[in-house]
Formats: sequence, C-alpha cells, structure tokens
Amino acid sequence: MFAQPPAPKPVSFETPDTPKLPFKMVNGVKEFELIAEVVRQEIVPGRFMDAWGYNGSVPGPTIEINEGDRVRVVFRNKLPEPTAVHWHGFEVPMEMDGSVGLGQDPVPPGGTFVHEFTLRQHGTCFYHSHFPMQEMMGMLGFVVIHPAKPYTPHVHRDFGLVIQEWALLPNNTVPNSLAMEFNWLTFNGKAGPDCTPLIVKQGERARIRLINIGMDHHPIHMHGVQFVVTGTEGGRIPESMWYPQNTVLVGVAQARVFEFEATYVGDWMLHCHLPHHMMNQMVSMVGPSPHAEHYGPDAYPKDDPEKKKVPGYPQDMWMPNHYEFRPKAEYYGLRKGWAGAMMGMMTLVRVVTEETYAEIEKLRAL
Repeated sequence: MFAQPPAPKPVSFETPDTPKLPFKMVNGVKEFELIAEVVRQEIVPGRFMDAWGYNGSVPGPTIEINEGDRVRVVFRNKLPEPTAVHWHGFEVPMEMDGSVGLGQDPVPPGGTFVHEFTLRQHGTCFYHSHFPMQEMMGMLGFVVIHPAKPYTPHVHRDFGLVIQEWALLPNNTVPNSLAMEFNWLTFNGKAGPDCTPLIVKQGERARIRLINIGMDHHPIHMHGVQFVVTGTEGGRIPESMWYPQNTVLVGVAQARVFEFEATYVGDWMLHCHLPHHMMNQMVSMVGPSPHAEHYGPDAYPKDDPEKKKVPGYPQDMWMPNHYEFRPKAEYYGLRKGWAGAMMGMMTLVRVVTEETYAEIEKLRAL
C-alpha cells in the first residue's frame, strides 16, 4: 500500500469535456446565468448532433457551489417552446423547485425565471428540464454542493461524468426523443474514444461521481481496482455501509459516487457493461444480409468462404489505428492502437507515475 500524498486544498472538481458555469457575486449572492438553447455537439470526430442544452454545452455546464451559499440562477429560455429547470435532489422552496404547474408556470420562449435559494445540504445533485422529451434532447447538467465540513478520507482527485443516451439514425443529426433504443452512449457528451481520460497519480485517492437522466439503467464497471460507493443523490453514505465492488448500477434519476485508492499504474477502462453500450452507431439491420456486409472494406474479408461457414460470423471488429489523428495531452504514453476497443459509453482512468503526470501537465500547458 502506498502512503497517501498530502491532500491538495481545495480539491478541484473536474467534469472532462464539459465547462463550468461562471458566477458573479451580487450583494453576497452567487449569481449564475443559465440559458436553454440548441447546441451542436460533436460526439466523436465527424459525428455531430443538434441537441438541446445549456450555455452552448451538452450536457449543460457544471455548477459548483458550497453548503451555506445563497444562490441565484437567472434562467433564460432561447428555445422555441416552453421549458423549466428542476433542481434534482435539492431541498428548496416549492416555488423554486421547477415543477411546472405546481410551483411555477413554464418559462415561455424568450422568457426569464429567477431561482433563488439558500443551500442547507451537500452532495451530488443535478439540474434538468422538467419536460421529459426535452430531457431526451440533452437538457441535463451537474451540480456539486461541497460540504461545509470536508469529507473524510480526503481525495486528491474529484471527477464527474454525466450519462446520456441518444437515438441518432444514419444521416440524421437530431436525436429521436421518441426512441426506446439508443445507438450513441456518452459520458459528458462524448463517446469513446473521444472521452478525455481521467488522470490520477499513483498513490492518490480519487472520487468519481456519476449522474443519469435517461431511459436506461447503467452498470458502470471499472477495471483494475475495487472501489467503495460513498454517496448517492441523497448525500454521503456513512462509512460503516461502504463495501468493496467494481461495478455500480446507476439507475435513472440517480447519482452514484465512488472512491478508490490508485494503487496500480495502468490505463483502466471505465464503462457501461451493457454490451450494446460499448459500441458506436448500432442500428437494426433489415433483411437477410449478415451485418458483415455493412462493414468497411478493411474490416473483414467478405469473400472468404471458409469464414462464412462459421455460424454467426462475424460479430466484432477491431479498429486499432482509427484514432491516431486526434491527440490530447491526456493520451500521452498510451500504447499504439489503444483506441481499437474504446467505443460507446467508455472512458479511461489513467493511474500514472509522477514522471508521466509531469509530461501530461507540460502538454496541457501548451
């Protein structure tokens, strides 16, 4: 077991590939401006969708606040239909909750609504449209409420991942919000291998927070470590109830928070374990043609009669070189061909040495 390095203060909360929502202080109140609008999102290089989000982002930008804060959110609707923002998991007055018809009327196109409340809680929460079809168009964002008394044990890294599902038919950029099946699965608006890896130094303790508003529950599995689930959308779980596991089910409307010791250096997959959620652009085939006929010319030899004698052939494909052209600092040191199996709702937790971390930091600074 490695001795933990001193905990950085404060710990920075990171939502890779998703910005944070800035605020300004107005007479002691943290004031945010949240704008609902159409957002063009690139899931992987060359695959775009026209979704609905907030402030130019799908999922919406992360809101980071503290227990005890007085918060004001000036919400503006730039969509062509009414909408409203619900503060999921928050203990706020009903008039601020965003439940349309009960606490407030919908915000019309071009309209504004001001949410204001004082936070008497801490934990992992989220905001989202309270119109269900708009949720399926992408209207969801992270909220982290830091506790007045820091959690123990200390973590050195704190990450957030938003789980989302999309039905994008070929040659269509608008998600089909009526669909019950999904062919693109994303963390923070990106599908593997375009998800930015989570970087942790060996010996550190890390926290990963997951939130899910969609149609499916997702068993999220991490390679290489055992972790403990330390929180839900309801708050911190008492340490006496923690137990080791390496797969956690994140149900619809739930948050799950887990923590682990980064003992082993490695590039560890973090992914939904539903088989179709580990692939990109799955579509139902029509007619008797085997799905091999739809692969590119280099995927499999279509004219190999011996292979075609095997019932069920082919099933999977391997594309180890298709991602070399889009470098990120966080990819430094990955072995050649790393992206061959990185598809769907899948990212990497990279436990790295001090030397590798320093090189990544140099590249990030460029």
